[in-house]
Amino acid sequence: MSKGRICVLLVNLGTPDGTDYRNMRRYLAEFLSDRRVIEWPRLIWYPILHGIVLNTRPGKSGAAYARIWNYEQNESPLRTYTRAQAEKLHTILAEADIDVDWAMRYGQPSIKAVTDAMIARGCQLIVMFPLYPQYSATTTATVNDAFFNALKKKRFIPAIRTVPSYADDPVYIDALAASIKKHIDTLDFVPDVIIASYHGILQSYVKRGDPYFEECERTTMALRCKLGLNEKRLMMTFQSRFGPEEWLQPYTDRMIEQLACDGTQSIAVLNPGFVSDCLETIDEIGNEAARIFHENGGKNFTHIPCLNDSEEGMRVIEHLVSRELAGWI
Repeated sequence: MSKGRICVLLVNLGTPDGTDYRNMRRYLAEFLSDRRVIEWPRLIWYPILHGIVLNTRPGKSGAAYARIWNYEQNESPLRTYTRAQAEKLHTILAEADIDVDWAMRYGQPSIKAVTDAMIARGCQLIVMFPLYPQYSATTTATVNDAFFNALKKKRFIPAIRTVPSYADDPVYIDALAASIKKHIDTLDFVPDVIIASYHGILQSYVKRGDPYFEECERTTMALRCKLGLNEKRLMMTFQSRFGPEEWLQPYTDRMIEQLACDGTQSIAVLNPGFVSDCLETIDEIGNEAARIFHENGGKNFTHIPCLNDSEEGMRVIEHLVSRELAGWI
């Protein structure tokens, strides 16, 4: 058998197909039914999920998505940016004739549908890239689960390489630092504090061995070193908690409220755990966190965009993919 076509698959978290109740409910049902995301016993979790959560949360989440929706293309920003990343990577790798595609762990296009299509196009070597800088079983592992599940019934399984997490990779840290500096240069104020806000996970997951907290620390410490900032000038916090259990702390919203109450007048917030801007960055930080800061006496608030498909962001993606392609091209 010849070596065959080489393919790269970029995978991000997921997105609803629309902001209406039906689309939001379908998306949330898939997401919150994932045993990697919610580890409670099904006998306890499913009555809560189907009896309460899926009857109340679709409306609230739909309203939030409506605030950030890309109405020109009728899709969420996450879908827009992920597609753009794949298209730009395809251009970058054009001379090597690499097939590049993209998928979502939850929602469309699904990992299974895209993987099936890649194999049908003759892909015999695949680099699969879960787009998460810091590893967690709730993110990276569940993408791997879905990808390999899509291959289980195949007669022919391509050669596979998966891109590992890159919490303190120098190219990634350089890109984050450059994006921070570039954004701050556009402001008419200098932030007193910069907050690196990561998506939270349950503390119990970390206690059972999830390396996510330690990887977030590695990113933050590398970024402090690169920017020459101490822990008071560049803080690490966690957002997006849900349910009654304790999540990783300190909590972003409470930290922002405390800073404002203590007299801090200017802050900037970035999301180093997100490759692309989405609901949790644009709305939860750009809108809700800003409101909390201003309502408690803060003056200047800015959200530093994710790397998205920027020059810096594409440099990171190209660097990591090229490393995994070594020996294949």
